[in-house]
Amino acid sequence: MENFDTTVLTDLAITYGLKLVAAVATLVIGLYVVRVITKVIGKTFTRSDMDLSLQGFLNSMISMLLKVLVYITSLSVLGIEMTSFVAILGAAGLAVGLALSGTLQNFAGGVMILLFKPYKVGDVIDAQGYVGSVKDIQIFVTVLTTSDNKTILIPNGPLATSAIVNFSTQVTRRVDFTFGISYGDDVDKAYEVLDRLIAADDRILKDPEPFRAVVELADSSVNIVVKVWVEAADYWGVFYAMNEAVYKTFDKEGLSIPFPQKDVHLYKHSSD
Repeated sequence: MENFDTTVLTDLAITYGLKLVAAVATLVIGLYVVRVITKVIGKTFTRSDMDLSLQGFLNSMISMLLKVLVYITSLSVLGIEMTSFVAILGAAGLAVGLALSGTLQNFAGGVMILLFKPYKVGDVIDAQGYVGSVKDIQIFVTVLTTSDNKTILIPNGPLATSAIVNFSTQVTRRVDFTFGISYGDDVDKAYEVLDRLIAADDRILKDPEPFRAVVELADSSVNIVVKVWVEAADYWGVFYAMNEAVYKTFDKEGLSIPFPQKDVHLYKHSSD
């Protein structure tokens, strides 16, 4: 009986000892391979000029997933049944995913924004009804600073799936104006004044050439459209300066800027 027990125990020790050694070896080698893979991926991310915050996040995520795979493999080598554990883990992941669907959508949007870079920190954008300068791009939200110094946090999910106007991607921008003069005013005189004001502003580019023309015969005015090109940084400066200059100069040159009005004609009817 004692010989039988000793033999059984020896066989069990050898069997499980070999499994333990194999599991430990799998764990050690697997973790080493994970370190090598994450280093290679990290260098690849660096060469691709990917956003630093996204590099760190993706590298950590890949490392964590690979380590979980190594641990599960090691436990399987040891002889522990992992099918039920993996099923429970998957069900738990699904439940968490459903509970955090909005958050996961924002996370996916943040990854897409950081990968494809439709805008970067410092750009001025118009998105979700807000216009502002991009202060920070985080995994879940984009932080804007408005012209009146308000901070706006916009979830990345809607940003990644909706239209965005980026005012900072092009070197030059076109400034459009519409100026009205009264019926009876000299249109050629208005052109001459506008050309003079455009030439006086050094911020307005000569190429593309400025454009002006009568765009509409409105109810109370003859409307002249003016289109000029400027450096992107000069857009608002030129916009405000030109409006002020036209208002002051038109009056001096005998050109009136009309306001909405109606002519009322009264007719007297004889009682005869």
